[in-house]
Amino acid sequence: MDRTTQGWIAGLIGVVIFSASLPATRVAVLDFDPVFLTVARAAIAGLLAITLLRGLGAARPARADLPSLAIVALGVVVGFPLLTALALKHVTAAHSIVFIGLLPLATAIFAVLRGGERPRPAFWLFSGLGSALVVGFALAQGVAASPVGDLLMLAAVLVCGLGYAEGARLSRRLGGWQVISWALVLSLPAMALLSIITMPRTFIGIGVPAWIGLAYVSLFSMLIGFFFWYRGLAAGGIATVGQLQLLQPFFGFALAAGLLGEPVTTAMLTVTVAVIACVAGARRYAG
Repeated sequence: MDRTTQGWIAGLIGVVIFSASLPATRVAVLDFDPVFLTVARAAIAGLLAITLLRGLGAARPARADLPSLAIVALGVVVGFPLLTALALKHVTAAHSIVFIGLLPLATAIFAVLRGGERPRPAFWLFSGLGSALVVGFALAQGVAASPVGDLLMLAAVLVCGLGYAEGARLSRRLGGWQVISWALVLSLPAMALLSIITMPRTFIGIGVPAWIGLAYVSLFSMLIGFFFWYRGLAAGGIATVGQLQLLQPFFGFALAAGLLGEPVTTAMLTVTVAVIACVAGARRYAG
């Protein structure tokens, strides 16, 4: 199996894992404060990362890698989880999942700016059209009803795209699991302190679903998913494998409907199908 195929397989596994992130976050923020959820998941994942790095005897990153690791930490350890947790106070998980349709374009843009990739012009045409469909869907749903939630999701997509591209670029040297692990370790002191400061006075009344949501986003969304995702982006190309994120709404819609009982409208499914058709075209002209 060639390196590119391995990259696509690893990337797909990462997408499947990430697909449950927004529904799990939606469940968790019903009982947990969004800020506490963000810092707690990062702190838990950071402790696991330290154990993993020490257990496997991973070498420390070079000093020159620290700025890139800081960008990864700000983008995917803090920025995306916090902004999505805040957004899910205003919008449903099913609605927020549609915004994931913007992630491939954001990731591709940063792949050019940070990763040195150069997709062909037709790639941008298809990616831009797909993103326009997503934004159009948000407007059609009535942004006036929840402008804060939609703006928070757009900001989350932007910082996440940067974190994905920067982490993938660094993974070419360090390896995918080392990048996310060291980014978590770098942010651990601040996340641990903030976890203590924002911790609820009592955990009485916190439901089992919220605890399960916290466990999922800490272990899978914040750590294991990135092992596969960064490996896939580094091996198969940031812009091209990044297009797999358009499959995420399908998985996410199913989880939002099955686990949370949220309505999945025909418009949501129609937009997703149309966007994925655009991604198929973008993939063809990525290189």
